[in-house]
Amino acid sequence: MSKDFFAAVADRRSFYGISKEKVVSDDRINEIIEHAVKHTPSSFNSQSARVVLLLGDHHDRLWDITENALRKIVLEDKFEPTQEKINSFRSGYGTVLFFEDNSVIESLQQQFSLYKDNFPIWSQQASGMHQFVIWTALEIEGFGASLQHYNELIENDIKKEWGISDDWKLIGQMPFGKPTADPGPKEFKPLEERIKVFK
Repeated sequence: MSKDFFAAVADRRSFYGISKEKVVSDDRINEIIEHAVKHTPSSFNSQSARVVLLLGDHHDRLWDITENALRKIVLEDKFEPTQEKINSFRSGYGTVLFFEDNSVIESLQQQFSLYKDNFPIWSQQASGMHQFVIWTALEIEGFGASLQHYNELIENDIKKEWGISDDWKLIGQMPFGKPTADPGPKEFKPLEERIKVFK
């Protein structure tokens, strides 16, 4: 699919209607992940981002884990909306898991103690850039995606299921798939309230 960068940025939205229909090859999805992880910037070139791509049964298993975790905290008679939301994510083609490697951050804090309080902040900023690059790249390929944060509920189970290092901190989950429904309209606050230009 041919789309320029600015069009992809504008079209990148939260899609909750997604399907398992193949849009591009799994190899192409992996190429997107690898390119983003390699070239997205990070403070001190820390390269602390860690990404896990779940496809097929692994993707479904993630949302089974999430559903089971939510059933422990949401009352059964109020679970239907939660069930619908989890089903919408499970209906997708795959999920990207975003992590930050705390061992890298802690090492930088020791090496550069003057900035130690900033490294966790910079880590989050770098993760946000990775999320945006991958989300926009998936948009270019014809996928719809959204960003979810069930972190505390599922992190330990995820690490156990896929053998993830304890040093990796879960930041977010990005289910993606072929769009089956358009996102709702998006409202924009006036740019003159958000941008100042001095020349």
